[in-house]
Amino acid sequence: MTGPGRRWVLHLDMDAFYASVEQLTRPTLADRPVLVGGAGPRGVVAGASYQARVFGARSAMPMAQARRACPHATVLPPRFELYKALSAMVMTVLGEAAPVLEPVSLDEAFLEPPALAGASAAEVTAFGTALRAAVRERTGLPASVGAGSGKQLAKIASELAKPDGLRVVAREDERAVLDPLPVRSLWGIGPVSEAALHRLGVSTIGQFAAMDGREVGGVLGSAVGAELHRLARGIDDRPVAPRGAAKQVSAETTFETDLTTMTDVHAAVARMAEAAHRRLVASGRAARTVTVKARTADFATSSRSETTAFPSTDLGTLTAVAQRLARTAVGEGGIRLIGVSLSGLDDSPPPALFDAVASADGWTAVAAGSPAPVTDPVTEPPEAPHRPPAPAAPWRAGDDVAHAEHGHGWVQGAGHGRVTVRFETRASGPGAARTLSCDDPALSRADPMDSWLP
Repeated sequence: MTGPGRRWVLHLDMDAFYASVEQLTRPTLADRPVLVGGAGPRGVVAGASYQARVFGARSAMPMAQARRACPHATVLPPRFELYKALSAMVMTVLGEAAPVLEPVSLDEAFLEPPALAGASAAEVTAFGTALRAAVRERTGLPASVGAGSGKQLAKIASELAKPDGLRVVAREDERAVLDPLPVRSLWGIGPVSEAALHRLGVSTIGQFAAMDGREVGGVLGSAVGAELHRLARGIDDRPVAPRGAAKQVSAETTFETDLTTMTDVHAAVARMAEAAHRRLVASGRAARTVTVKARTADFATSSRSETTAFPSTDLGTLTAVAQRLARTAVGEGGIRLIGVSLSGLDDSPPPALFDAVASADGWTAVAAGSPAPVTDPVTEPPEAPHRPPAPAAPWRAGDDVAHAEHGHGWVQGAGHGRVTVRFETRASGPGAARTLSCDDPALSRADPMDSWLP
């Protein structure tokens, strides 16, 4: 079918993005299993190469479990600044192909090119092929593209195209593509909804689409059920549009060993507040609400929030509130996770005539430049002496380094005063590994972006 009413939405998804970046910039790892994420006992996989996925490793899996499944995988810490830089290049390519872009994450986005309105499937195939080639040329990375009559179908098509492929679903082929797929493939069907449908004997999208609308509403709720039922029948008129500004900024971390003192908890809260504050400042906004989340060793999670009438960008103020909230959020036993989020974001903070300052009863407005309130020894009991953290090792596996003689490389391992570095970049191809003294004066830390530069 062609004509002015025929809509085409494309979804581009970078294949195993984090792992693909590592394989591109560290050529020795090309075609080898790679796991990106925390290597500690509580580390989580942020990305897994397809060579690791065939052994059962996947994103969001505990790293220990992934390493058991694929013991020969190379485990690397994430290099988010490099991923963000390459993501920006990808989004630039997509922006050149369509005036309106809807990024979903660092590695995927929807677009609806006006040039494809009313196009044939063959024309969309040519467009998608050129788009993937442009991404590869600009970044060196593989991408999969799906195309269909709406965002849902485009997303499913890109999943079917992986890895490094293209799938265009013409209108006349939609039912043949959708009907056999598991109902969980639908955007919005989670494990609870899937279980509810399975109890009715509904396991595929085709079976779900054939259900009576009233029965769907009774199982999944009238509003949500009706929307999901429409998507199952291939009806998806949701626009491709830029996403609104985030409603909150946050940071959290899981600790390798449980925190057992309030001193350690307060130090962790301060670090998370600082990380969230950086994102707040980058967004150009101020926050009214601070929330602290704490998870104990037995996975019990609690949170505490506080809101003020005065939005703030002051790190000291936000940290003080977060630390006070932590005292009531933290339960019995060791703490395995701490998170701090800032919300109630204001795009136009009022002039800084007053600063919001944490008090025992809440946030109090005090004149800018006034001394901070004195801590009440009754409500703020003295804490145990601070125990400084153990010194970090000078080099860790995955670090980017530069050597005056050998050039750019990455650390493969270190210990006993020695460090093994594989000297290679995207441009060099697979390189030699050399073992050097950890205090070699010619060895220094390097910008991860140097490993990508052609």
